[in-house]
Amino acid sequence: MSARGELVEEEKQGEAFQPIDEVNQFDKKFYIESYGCAMNFNDSEIIASILYDTGYGATKDFTEADLILLNTCSIRDKAEQTVRHRLTHFKGLKKRKKKERPLVGVLGCMAERLKAKLLEEEKLVDMVVGPDAYRSLPDLIAEANGGQKAVNVLLSREETYADISPVRLDSNGVSAFISIMRGCNNMCTFCVVPFTRGRERSRDYRSILAEAQDLYDRGYKEVTLLGQNVDSYSWTNNSVDAEGQIQYEEVNFAQLLEKVAQVGKDLRVRFSTSHPKDITDDVLFAIKKYDNICNYIHLPVQSGSTRVLQLMNRTYTREWYLSKVDRIRELIPDCGISTDIITGFCTETEEDHQETMSIMEYCQYDLAYMYFYSERPGTLAERRYEDDVPEDIKKRRLAEVVALHRKHALLSNEKTVGKTYKVLVEGPSKKNPEEFQGRTDQNKLVIFPKGKIEVGDYVMVNITRASSATLFGEIV
Repeated sequence: MSARGELVEEEKQGEAFQPIDEVNQFDKKFYIESYGCAMNFNDSEIIASILYDTGYGATKDFTEADLILLNTCSIRDKAEQTVRHRLTHFKGLKKRKKKERPLVGVLGCMAERLKAKLLEEEKLVDMVVGPDAYRSLPDLIAEANGGQKAVNVLLSREETYADISPVRLDSNGVSAFISIMRGCNNMCTFCVVPFTRGRERSRDYRSILAEAQDLYDRGYKEVTLLGQNVDSYSWTNNSVDAEGQIQYEEVNFAQLLEKVAQVGKDLRVRFSTSHPKDITDDVLFAIKKYDNICNYIHLPVQSGSTRVLQLMNRTYTREWYLSKVDRIRELIPDCGISTDIITGFCTETEEDHQETMSIMEYCQYDLAYMYFYSERPGTLAERRYEDDVPEDIKKRRLAEVVALHRKHALLSNEKTVGKTYKVLVEGPSKKNPEEFQGRTDQNKLVIFPKGKIEVGDYVMVNITRASSATLFGEIV
């Protein structure tokens, strides 16, 4: 799960939230950078809500902040090294006068994994706060202001933030994330998430619907339902009513999708991420039934080799994965499919690599998030296997995967030329302020002249040309 578009590395680099006008009313200011997956960015919005209630407003200038926070990712070594570099930079700020000294805190997955090293060995931070401990931020800030090292990395067995309304600090006012569950029970051997975010727990569907309704009422046109494995979403309620009658209710992911789709016919619904072993026909039928559930599925494959998939503990074979892709295309012929791919996993041979290339040829993904294997301390792979593929081979295989994907993405995008698509206008193009950008139902980025339309409008765009990453068109 991750940023939209083609990436060689899955994790997003740090992005600071933009402040909103209301922050001027606060005497204290916080600055936050977020790294990694969409869940982390959504968590930062929850953190912002907690800090607002504590008396802190947001700033995008870290030099004026009283509190500097990095919401971190541990999925790749590169992300951790980037955060360490930023911490070293922020440490220099602590040479200012005592009264101006900002607190520095590390949040999220890296905080949970490296708490002792960050606090004691490197002495880079004042606070370390795990993904389930953000409610304790006010107390931790007070401890740190008192000169103590403040730590809370305890994991929860329950959904932690269902009643907190996220502050959409960096929002375009059109699209928003909604977290529907936390944690992961799939012990993929390469992945640190089960250790940093804990076991799966699903959020009460009523709070999810309330958040979706609130966003819709405020003019948002698209929500993305987030979870490490959304298809595992399962909420049950056993209660006794006032008359002593037992009330039982159960909602799975397909049912949740339908409920969110019913919030508004013009509210687009996306979701991420799906595990190939868990996505059901019921989910596909829900997508097919509702026009506002986007025809787009992120379905990580990781490797095309059944042998490597077994070492990764992905619990499916190459053939199983391909059957899922076939079923998606049978029921939703125009569905966009994206994926994650790891090259150079432990013991991967050239034959294994070619099987990954061949599965890419079969699926021809619209988008892909591609990276070479980076051993993460504490994972099952680190304990069980030798990281024995030389880095130059990992990188060469990654380059081949990237080149093949770009070929497929270009072919996919060129097929859209001459066709007309419904596009949700997200905002100005990053390269040309005279143009707008938006996305199709299949999550393809489209650039087009502004015309007499507004951000948040749906427009019909005829595609006139395409690159491997972007479509270009004219409003019909």
